[in-house]
Amino acid sequence: MKASDLRGILQYVPRFRDRIFVVAVDGRILASENFQNILLDLAVLRSLNIKVLLVHGAGYQIQELAARRGVAISDWEGTGITDGATLDLAIDASTRLTSEILQGLTAVDLRAAQTNAVIAHPAGILKGEDYLHTGKVERVDTRSLHHLLNEGILPVIPPLGYDGEGRTYRVNSDAIAVEVAEAMQATKIIFMNAGASLEIAGTPVQQLSIPEAEELLRKRNAPGIEPLASKLENAVRACRQGVPRVHLLNGLLDEALLTELFSNEGIGTMVYSNEYQQIRRLFKKDVRSVMTLIRQSVKDEALVRRTRTEVLAHIEDYWVLEVDRNIVGCVALHGTPGSDTAELACLHVSRNHENEGYGRKLMAWVENVARERGVRRLLALSTQAFRYLIQKGGFVEAGPEILPPDRREKFETSGRNSKILVRELAPERTAP
Repeated sequence: MKASDLRGILQYVPRFRDRIFVVAVDGRILASENFQNILLDLAVLRSLNIKVLLVHGAGYQIQELAARRGVAISDWEGTGITDGATLDLAIDASTRLTSEILQGLTAVDLRAAQTNAVIAHPAGILKGEDYLHTGKVERVDTRSLHHLLNEGILPVIPPLGYDGEGRTYRVNSDAIAVEVAEAMQATKIIFMNAGASLEIAGTPVQQLSIPEAEELLRKRNAPGIEPLASKLENAVRACRQGVPRVHLLNGLLDEALLTELFSNEGIGTMVYSNEYQQIRRLFKKDVRSVMTLIRQSVKDEALVRRTRTEVLAHIEDYWVLEVDRNIVGCVALHGTPGSDTAELACLHVSRNHENEGYGRKLMAWVENVARERGVRRLLALSTQAFRYLIQKGGFVEAGPEILPPDRREKFETSGRNSKILVRELAPERTAP
């Protein structure tokens, strides 16, 4: 790990400290070689004082056990009818799997315990069919789970539920994760599935609001959606029930969990119930993030190269746009005291957040600031984004003569041959 990677992680630590994350792992992931790496990632989370609840599936193991014993199973996911033979297999597979997980957690120096905190009742008769031993979560024993977490013990929750009379039910692990997260007021659920990534027309989907996720589910037969439709449904349900963030993640990728949680772009798909946004001044501690944000555009000659020293010298000219406390955009307004002309500069939005209206928000913000400062003419110089500034920002092309003398000198010596754009700002209306 590079020192810069560690610095990137540290910005999240205060936000995640003492928060509760529910990590739901499919049975196929548990059987993969990468599960040992996931255990190490869980150890990292615990070292950062993040409270983790581990919910595991067992569908893959149930199918394997059924094949070895020559037993026909009625359902392996915990969403269909569970007959007696299938319940026996589910109990055997889940018990062995939980024991293996506890062994693995012990090997990475984590204290853990299996729990019976999921109280269930029969799913009952649905559409005329008795679902027999399939269960539905009735409630979660939050008191026992909080006790374990407060003692530094990681609870391991199998895909089983129990009623007050000692009966055991097969319960879908994703459904358990949703109910546990809601009851425990978890900050996140991380669904770790095997292999599939959510894509539309071959493009990975990184973020979805609840309405966007529901719209995708209406197109669930489209390529790239169906394999994760069930997870997406549970993600929407969790967000509707108050869980702020749900992540769909390929658990076969090494370091996927840490990359998803501790980077701006992530590596999976995040479904969110609300989006925290703000535009604020640039602080000294943000300069490194902004330099990283604009690095590729500077390399592509879309933006002028700026040194950290130059940015710090004019830090009062810069603003950043945050989404979920991650800097995804920036803009600057360079002016001269006493002048009615200022320059919009360094307008940039992360590639992963393009086409979401953030560029226009930043332009509108700068315009308001400019008006408050008595600016009547806004300039912009651009080599590649001039069409965007014309179409979305209301700018028009102009000649070099419109530039203030010092800016014109820089323009002529830069060799960038930028388009010169101008927008006349109407004064703010005052109340009658």
